[in-house]
Amino acid sequence: MTVAPLPSPAPGLGQALRMGARAIWRLEHAFERARAANRPADDTRLRIFFILALFVCVFAALAYEATRAALFSPVGEDVYAAPPPLVVRADLTDRNGELLAADITHYGLYLDPKDVWDPDQTRAALLKAYPKLARERLDRALAGKRREYLAGGLDAAEREAIHDLGLPGVQFEEEARRDYPLGQTGAHLIGYADPSGKGLAGAERGLDGAIHAAAARSEPVALAMDLRVQSALDDELRRAVSTFSAVGGAGLVVDVQTGEILALSSWPAFDPNAPGAAPQNLVANRPYELGSVFKVFTLAVALDQGLATLDSTFDVRMPLQIGDARPIHDHEKGDTVLTLAQVFTHSSNIGAAKLALRAGPAVMGDYFHRLGLFGAAPSELAESARPLVPRQLSELTLANIAFGQGISVTPLALATGMTAVLNGGRYIPLTIRKLGPGQAPQGRRVISEATSRTMLDLMRRNVVEGSGKQVEKLAPGLRVGGKTGSAQKVENGRYGANNVSSFAAVFPTDGPADAKRYFVLITLDSPKATKDTYGFITAGWNAAPTAGRVIDRVAPFLGVARRAGPALDAAPAASPAGTGMHD
Repeated sequence: MTVAPLPSPAPGLGQALRMGARAIWRLEHAFERARAANRPADDTRLRIFFILALFVCVFAALAYEATRAALFSPVGEDVYAAPPPLVVRADLTDRNGELLAADITHYGLYLDPKDVWDPDQTRAALLKAYPKLARERLDRALAGKRREYLAGGLDAAEREAIHDLGLPGVQFEEEARRDYPLGQTGAHLIGYADPSGKGLAGAERGLDGAIHAAAARSEPVALAMDLRVQSALDDELRRAVSTFSAVGGAGLVVDVQTGEILALSSWPAFDPNAPGAAPQNLVANRPYELGSVFKVFTLAVALDQGLATLDSTFDVRMPLQIGDARPIHDHEKGDTVLTLAQVFTHSSNIGAAKLALRAGPAVMGDYFHRLGLFGAAPSELAESARPLVPRQLSELTLANIAFGQGISVTPLALATGMTAVLNGGRYIPLTIRKLGPGQAPQGRRVISEATSRTMLDLMRRNVVEGSGKQVEKLAPGLRVGGKTGSAQKVENGRYGANNVSSFAAVFPTDGPADAKRYFVLITLDSPKATKDTYGFITAGWNAAPTAGRVIDRVAPFLGVARRAGPALDAAPAASPAGTGMHD
């Protein structure tokens, strides 16, 4: 802000000064006449009168100028403009109005060394009251000759503690700062903003314009997040990463009918109040080969195209050989013929590859595009990375993609495609904003409602009798369906010993196509075996039970009631001998 120039003396003031000068000249001659007449008393009275008159003139001039400045100063010009307001971003809340982020007044700490009485005492007192203060910066300020900035972001309590010391030379200035009262909870979804008020990550970045606009109206911006669901997801993901010594992990809870992201977690976690420590590559937004969860898409395409029925059979006794490439094997050699339902519940790579080849590259590629698997997840989150896909869909690449190998997508993109399979067949972009009544998008149809219904039943069957069995024990009565995926992790350009374990879940699976239904995804990067997993690192032993615990905790918040009765509405398909929990 520029400093306004001092106003020049008005014409009236100059005339008053000239009159004062003449009065002083007359008084001085009066003094001389009093001395000449030998009247010292008159001389003293005249001098006292002169001093009083001088003070009256000075105060009169000051009063005149103060009045003129107050009444006639150019208040519309920039030189007198008020500083911009500190609050520049609207509050962020969850869908129930719980505060997630707000602009809170903080304070900058300054030191003017000219006013410091005792440098040693000032140094010791400041470091004791505010241990985060950099000693080197404080020493430079004490040794300097001008006012110096010491630290920023002090809250009211910290400012009060230093202010109460009564140290000369210590000063404060208000400054705007974004505050995140929940710390790490929901940090990847909420994101953070810089001190200038610009959103840099998460919702703070994706909704930056809307947040500024809402601030002008003094209104909050409501996210789709449900803080209760978010807290449960954060807690269980943290527990899983610790239990299985995983490198990282991600979790999502999505309303499949609206595309609203109710919770999103990524590990390692960070505190948005200290964004410098935030991980640069968030697991939830990183592309992975996600393994057999892709069989959901493969079977959905085959069923939608009428290429197979649940009773269609597939010979999986021999590995599938395509050209000179490495043969495609099943996780466990079944030595049998599987129905389509059993291909899903026993997670047969051979069966899925044969289905994809039956559809062909053109058909499968078209469905993958329409399901959003060949692009970045279409949500407000700018961090979502594009997938890693093969340049062309040859028979070999198509056979591998059928069971989730040779294509890397983000958990966000996978969730977007899954909602279309599970909500009656409509593709709906994900959103981090709360949608009001009547705002849910209609989406565009990708598969038929009948195909969606069949896939819900298959995913339910997989939890009851397939690779998701542990979920049924952990979330009883909630009619959970799901599919495991355990993909070897690519390390240094080759498949290594570590894997990426995922469980894609949906609940409740019963009810009409437009019933309230929720998708839950858990992904663990390089989990390790424990004694409770009997040496296994596949998803049925780590990601699946984690998803089960999340669902069991969040169902009451989402209004999903437990229901007693048979696990399946229809008789389960017969299982071939020698198969167990695998991916």
